[in-house]
Amino acid sequence: MGQASSQVADAGHSPAKPLSMLVAAVGVVYGDIGTSPLYTLKEVFSGGYGVPVNHDGVLGILALIFWSLIWVVSIKYMLFVLRADNQGEGGIMALTALARRAAADHPRLRTLLVVCGLIGAALFYGDSMITPAISVLSAIEGLGLAFDGIDHWVVPLSLVVLVALFLIQSHGTARIGILFGPVMVTWFLVLGALGVWGIVHQPEVLKAMNPVWAVRFFMVHPGMGVAILGAVVLALTGAEALYADMGHFGRKPIARAWFILVLPALVLNYFGQGAMLLADPEAARNPFYLLAPSWALIPLVALSTLATVIASQAVISGAFSLTRQAIQLGYIPRMHIQHTSSDEQGQIYIGAVNWALMVGVILLVLGFESSGALASAYGVAVTGTMLMTTILVSAVMLLLWKWPPILAVPVLLGFLLVDGLFFAANVPKIIQGGAFPVLAGIVLFVLMTTWKRGKQLLVDRLDESGLPLPIFISSIRVQPPHRVQGTAVFLTARPDAVPHALLHNLLHNQVLHEQVVLLTVVYEDIPRVPASRRFEVVAHGEGFFRVILHFGFTDEPDVPQALKLCHLQDLDFSPMRTTYFLSRETVIASKLEGMARWREALFAFMLKNANGNLRFFNLPVNRVIELGTQVEM
Repeated sequence: MGQASSQVADAGHSPAKPLSMLVAAVGVVYGDIGTSPLYTLKEVFSGGYGVPVNHDGVLGILALIFWSLIWVVSIKYMLFVLRADNQGEGGIMALTALARRAAADHPRLRTLLVVCGLIGAALFYGDSMITPAISVLSAIEGLGLAFDGIDHWVVPLSLVVLVALFLIQSHGTARIGILFGPVMVTWFLVLGALGVWGIVHQPEVLKAMNPVWAVRFFMVHPGMGVAILGAVVLALTGAEALYADMGHFGRKPIARAWFILVLPALVLNYFGQGAMLLADPEAARNPFYLLAPSWALIPLVALSTLATVIASQAVISGAFSLTRQAIQLGYIPRMHIQHTSSDEQGQIYIGAVNWALMVGVILLVLGFESSGALASAYGVAVTGTMLMTTILVSAVMLLLWKWPPILAVPVLLGFLLVDGLFFAANVPKIIQGGAFPVLAGIVLFVLMTTWKRGKQLLVDRLDESGLPLPIFISSIRVQPPHRVQGTAVFLTARPDAVPHALLHNLLHNQVLHEQVVLLTVVYEDIPRVPASRRFEVVAHGEGFFRVILHFGFTDEPDVPQALKLCHLQDLDFSPMRTTYFLSRETVIASKLEGMARWREALFAFMLKNANGNLRFFNLPVNRVIELGTQVEM
């Protein structure tokens, strides 16, 4: 969740505004988990699980939800996961970079952890499609309780709201984002008030805070016990947002918002819905809306729709931020990233991701047609990502933080057990409609691993025909070519070899510039690289310089701007004296050892359609020369 939250990024670490930061965190971080009461208990009691709507059944489910919120969110995420920050940044890709660093001395473990991170990231995209669909559908379904015969309008109205949401993404969310906090604070206050209204009439539900009711539910319904966790986990959707948005707010505002407002409001509302079910079992068809007085139904539908749009916006923005991090870390082809704010770096828009998500959401709404049907598919991606997060955090705690195993292992085993049970409970959903996010995750995992492996093979193939830099410079001394004024910058992945673009330019044009810069861009496993560590420069003589630029995975890779920091007397990067030479490779699938032929063909297609270095590195269009070459994979 990045774009929506960026308008408060700078204030996020200011201790002078704790109240404003709490409100902002509520608006951006808790939209997803905050709208879960719309459909969680409805799915539990009306989703075909067979849970009896009686005293013991209601109290057992409420106890499961309450203690799940305490264990997974309050303890796991608040006390442990939020501490695993990568220089203040959170999210599955930031955590993957941290775990990769932690396992630097264990190559096989490092590879396994990277795979876990990629699985979690791939499943997150599936979640990014389901969350807007189920949230908006569940909100607009409330109209069916207020107006007879309007049920057939639920899907069209939901599609109008969702399509409009995706269409405005390119304009940025700074103006809309100002309303996020107050609207969501109002939403949680309404949740709490409705809950109190129900509890007052049936205070018996407060007994569900005793975990004995959860244990008793498992004992009485042993076959149903694990399966029902597939519906209970709906109360936890959005927990990853707490970690993903840590870079914008810091841990304290997120934790304070949770314990002061969000957790009490959610618990009160769930218990209030439970009280309604004790009084009227027929209310199981939609306990959230039926908890409200009839006069408040229309305003509540309007507020719910607004809250679900905010929740959807946070997930969409999170997909943008996750994509940018994955691009910087080399797992996704370069795409055009549009900055929608001149003040905040985090406000970005990626058209390819936006339209792909919109198509996925539309297909989900048309295919499932109701929040109840979608709930059968929801949870697989969420629990999979949560499980991967636990595995990665375990590596960080044991290998990087060096926590004593006698203290860390029991806690981590507890997290893995609970996450494993939730994931196992959702596995049957794959054949009940949950295959969509899984298939989307599999496709994205294949794409990410193919791109990463293909880029490595491409560099290796180019190295095979590469010329070592010292040999090339020695030949220049023996047979100096004609030199022209200015600086030539050649982008290359390997710092110790001559770029193919340089060789091609010398072969065809028979000239070299006075200053030749071999430029390599390196991405670190940290979010931001300070300006003091941005570049390294090595002079090789004969006008040749090796420059290495370092960027973090949230930095903007503006090469011309970064080169201005290279204050060396022999180097002149004046805009009108600097020419950038790029190499564009065309990959041809072959029988050479590397990847399977179909993956080589896939990589060739991805490479052909990837955004070029020109736009990605913000190079001046009128100062770029691109030279092509063919490479057999």
